[in-house]
Amino acid sequence: MSLKAKTTTAITGIHIRESWPTPEWAIMERKLIEILNKASLEYVRRYTREDGTLIWREEWPGMDGSDDPYEAFMNLSLLYTLGGSEEVQRLSRLMFDAITWQWTEYGQLHQEFDGYYDWMHHGEGYLYLYFLGLSDPQSLKNRQRSVKFANLYNGRNPDVNNYDAQSKIIRSPITGSKGPCFEMTEEDWVTHRGVLDDYLAPFEDIPGVDFASGKCRWSDDQIYSEIIKRMNDRTARGDVPLNLNVTGLMTNAYMYTGDEGYSRWVTEYLQAWEERTERNEGLTPDNIGLTGEIGEYNDGRWWGGYYGWRWPHGFMSIIEPVLNAGMNAVLLTGDMRKLKLARSQLDRNWELGRMENGVWVTPRRHCDSGWTDYRVPAPVYPVYLWTMSMAREDLDRVRRIDLEEHYRKIDIPNKSGRNDVTKKETKHYIGNTVPWFLYMQGDLPDYPNLILKQNLTLIAQQLGKMRSEAGDPTSWDWQHPYSIHQWQEYCPLYFEGLLQLMLGTPMHISHGGFQHARVRYFDAQKQRPGVPEDVSALVEELSADHVTLTLINTSYFERRELVIQAGSFGEHQFLEAELMNESGETFGKVDVNSKWFSVTMEPVGGVKLKLIMKRYVNRPSYETPWSNEVDTTTMLKGRNRK
Repeated sequence: MSLKAKTTTAITGIHIRESWPTPEWAIMERKLIEILNKASLEYVRRYTREDGTLIWREEWPGMDGSDDPYEAFMNLSLLYTLGGSEEVQRLSRLMFDAITWQWTEYGQLHQEFDGYYDWMHHGEGYLYLYFLGLSDPQSLKNRQRSVKFANLYNGRNPDVNNYDAQSKIIRSPITGSKGPCFEMTEEDWVTHRGVLDDYLAPFEDIPGVDFASGKCRWSDDQIYSEIIKRMNDRTARGDVPLNLNVTGLMTNAYMYTGDEGYSRWVTEYLQAWEERTERNEGLTPDNIGLTGEIGEYNDGRWWGGYYGWRWPHGFMSIIEPVLNAGMNAVLLTGDMRKLKLARSQLDRNWELGRMENGVWVTPRRHCDSGWTDYRVPAPVYPVYLWTMSMAREDLDRVRRIDLEEHYRKIDIPNKSGRNDVTKKETKHYIGNTVPWFLYMQGDLPDYPNLILKQNLTLIAQQLGKMRSEAGDPTSWDWQHPYSIHQWQEYCPLYFEGLLQLMLGTPMHISHGGFQHARVRYFDAQKQRPGVPEDVSALVEELSADHVTLTLINTSYFERRELVIQAGSFGEHQFLEAELMNESGETFGKVDVNSKWFSVTMEPVGGVKLKLIMKRYVNRPSYETPWSNEVDTTTMLKGRNRK
C-alpha cells in the first residue's frame, strides 16, 4: 500500500492507492444510507403538503405539541450530517421552517419559540435546532434563531424575564418566549389528560385519588381541577433541575458566535445547582423558590417538585438534565470537573440502594413516605459519562451495575413499536447504548454487523407500518390528542447503529442532549458535512488519547476524498495519524497537529487509522473546513435593536 502526505486547503492528509477487501459492515452502511435517503422522501410525501406543513387538524389547544413534530422530522438533519443526500438536506430545512410556522399558527409558538412549556419537552423539540447546527452551519436563519432563543434565558432580551441573574434562578418550570408561567390553566393541560390517567398522581393529597394505586384520573373534571390548583400553588414558581437543559440552548448559541457570555452562563448556572445540592446534603433538590429557598412553596420538602423526584419519572428527570449540563460545560471549558454533579448524583443514588434477590437495586423516586420504586440502575448514564471522560472511575460506575440480560442483546422493537422487555417506544428509539459500550470494551465483536442488520430490520418494519392503512394520515382520528404522536410512531428514519459506528459515540440523550462524537466527517470534494458517496467508516477503539477507525471506499470506479474532524464541534485536536493495513500492520505515520485530517482513497481502497489526539482543547464551534468570517459573524438587526 502506498501513501503520500499532502495538504488540501491547508489540511494535512494521505492518499491511499491500494485496494482493501470490502467488509460486510461497509456494504451495510452504504445500503442503510441509500435506503434512508429514499425513505426520507417517502416519509415527507406521506405526511406533508408541498410546503412542508403537516396534513393534520385545523386547531390544536393547550401548551403541548411543537416538540412532537420536531422530534418526528429532526433525524433528517442528523442523517445529512452522516452523509445523507442533498434532497434530505433540503427537506430538513423545509420541515423545520414549516413546523415552526404551523405551530405558530396553532398558537403554541410565539416569535418562533414555544410560548411556554417545560424543559423536558423544549429539550426534546430543540434537538432539531442543534442538529441543524451540524448539518447546516452556514444558515443565517438558524444562527439568528439560536442567538434569539438563548437570549430568552440570560437577560439579554429585556422583554422576557425568565431568568433572575442575581440569584441564578430560572423563575418557573414553565417558560418560553412569553416568559415564566406562574399560573397554568386547565386548557394548558387538556391534551395530556387521557395520557396521564395511567401515571402516578403528582401530589399525595388530591381528594378522590388513592396515591398508592399508582393511577390518577386526570380525565375526571373534579380531580383535574384540584391538580391544576395544586400545581399553581406548589410547583409553578421557582427553579427545577429540568431547567439545566437550558444549557443546551446557550451552548448552541456559543457554537455559532464564540460569545463567552453564553459559556459563562452555562458554568455559573451549573455551579448554582451544585451549591443547592450541597445545601441539601448532597442530593439535588427538585424545587427551589424564587428567593432561593429549597422547598419554598412545598412546605420545605426538597422533593415533590415539577418533573422531580416523585412525579412523573423520578430520578430520570434529575440525572438527565444534570448530565446534559455537565457534558455541555465540559465541551465549553475542557474541565472534566464539570461532571462532578452528575457523578455525585449517580453515587448518592447507588448508596441509597439495597440488595434484592441477589441484585443491587436503587430508588427511582422519593415520596412523602421516603425512598421507593427500587430498580436495577440504568447503565446508560454512566456510559455517557465514560464516553466523555474516558476515566476509570466512570468505567467503574458502569461495571458495578449487574446488567440485565436484555442489555447484552441488540434491541429490536416489535411491530407495535414497543420492545416487550424494555417497553421502549419507537418514538424515542435509542435502545442499544449498552451493547455499543460492550463492543468498545472488546465484548460483542460482531456488534457492527448485528446492529446494522437490526437497523435494516427496523427501517423495513417502520416502512411497512407507514405504508399500511393505519399509516394513512387521512385515516387518523385527528381530534384525538394522541394523534400528535403518530408521525414519530410511523417514522422510518432510525439509524442508531450507523451513527454509533461512524462517530464513535452513543446517540444523544433524547431529552435535550447534544450529539457528541469522537470524530465526524466532511465530503472534501463537495465541501459539505457527511461522508462522501460510497465511503463507510467504523470506529473500533476509543481511549483518552486516541481513536482507531477504518475507512473504506466501496466504489469500484470513483476516487473519494473526505475530511475527518476531531469531535462533533472540532473540540479535539489530532496530533498524529498512524496508518495500518488490513492485517493491522503499521506502515506509516503522519504528523497532523490540527482538528482536521484528510484521506483520499482510490476505488475499493481502505485504511485503518490510529489517530493520536488531545481532547477538549479547541473552542467548539459549527465551523467547517471551508467556513469564512461572513458565515460566522453576519446577523440581522431590526429597527428596535441596539
